Amino acid sequence: MELDDLVSGWLTLPDLAEQIDLPLAKVRQLIRDGRLVVVERGEPPVKQVPAEFVADGRLVKGLAGALTVLRDAGYGDREALRWLLTEDPGIPGRPVDAMAEGRDTAVKRRAQVLAF
Repeated sequence: MELDDLVSGWLTLPDLAEQIDLPLAKVRQLIRDGRLVVVERGEPPVKQVPAEFVADGRLVKGLAGALTVLRDAGYGDREALRWLLTEDPGIPGRPVDAMAEGRDTAVKRRAQVLAF
């Protein structure tokens, strides 16, 4: 399944910065630090993140930790996004939605299982 089929909407980095009330430079630092993942979309390519990464005016709790665990399990950025946005019966539901509901620990535990 394509990422576009899994995402309700995309945010450009300036839009994300505005929604989570952070300077654009801080958002770019989150990306450099691996705490946030982006996809280049469109022509010309523009860096964007799934709108699902924002809940209540902030990045969903546990996103950075889940990305770290998934990378440690050998997932690339697109694979990690696909996993976060796809229904998982072990959670249940989509991991990104579980994190938005405060179940970030369950998501990280499930992601750790993938490493084995």
